[in-house]
Amino acid sequence: MESAGLRARRSDSNLDAMRYIPYHKLEDTPNIIMDGAANEHTQLTLSHWPKSGTPWELKDDLSAQIAFRYLKRPDLHVSAEAVSNNHFDEDGLISLHTILHPEEAIRQQELLIDIAAAGDFGTYRLREAARIAFVISSFADADTSPLSQNIFATPYQEQTASLYTEMLILLPEIISHPDRFQTYWETQETSLIADETAIRNGVIQIEEIAPLEFAVVTLPENQSECHPMALHNATNCFRILLISGHKYEFYYRYETWVQYITKRPLSRVDLTPLADEFSEMEGKQWIFDGVDSIVPHFHLKGASDSRINPEDFRRRFQEFLTTAPPAWEPFDPNL
Repeated sequence: MESAGLRARRSDSNLDAMRYIPYHKLEDTPNIIMDGAANEHTQLTLSHWPKSGTPWELKDDLSAQIAFRYLKRPDLHVSAEAVSNNHFDEDGLISLHTILHPEEAIRQQELLIDIAAAGDFGTYRLREAARIAFVISSFADADTSPLSQNIFATPYQEQTASLYTEMLILLPEIISHPDRFQTYWETQETSLIADETAIRNGVIQIEEIAPLEFAVVTLPENQSECHPMALHNATNCFRILLISGHKYEFYYRYETWVQYITKRPLSRVDLTPLADEFSEMEGKQWIFDGVDSIVPHFHLKGASDSRINPEDFRRRFQEFLTTAPPAWEPFDPNL
């Protein structure tokens, strides 16, 4: 039996005419923007980005999920010739692929959404999805990519266009045969498995302060970071403090920057006053990247040891998160 999505696809000429056009070459072409920001000729934005204007009926945590919702709502389809995006990442790639190849995408919906989640949120359910996300990331990195290095020497908008052009062609093979691309995922997977094991064995410890969505992660003193997929799969908290001896680093997860629908995160608070307070205490500079950064970090400049005791640091950080006012609102007004 055909799914509703496939029936909608066969009856909708708007989808049949779709093609990818690089963002900077859209000019006056009527378009749908996936996972990014609209331009003046955008007919519809299908994006979880802040204040994207995506219709309420289509909203979801990932832009890829929004793309699937769009396929299954022909009553909300618009007349547009092109799909595009202003930046390259896994969620954007999956979203474009879904609109351009809807029948194929619907058959692989679970895997495709998991790939997008692995890329954007550092979470996964299917090992295959993690591997594919690692491959996409490797291909988009000048240091590891087998693509022409000329791509990475161009301005960002041209680099984005080249990556989408190449990866939209390669994606079906990567999805069908991830084993062929083992060179591009095995190093990351080794790190992921090691940290997943360390969390299970208690070598890496996670304490959750659930009302604050705050996770305090204690690492061995010889380890300064934890693979994000291992960590984010182990905690639902969106505010992460890493402690390794007297080295501390905090970050807000990406879910707190976008319009995350299924579990609306607590609003980010501006940590700049706390950075100033710690800088005065230390005589060294603490830096906060800014409440509007995609994944803002709070860290000591130069990554040196702090003079502040770990318990004192953690206590003050928790106090500040408890009392500071909200300072970030990504949701559209109707939410």
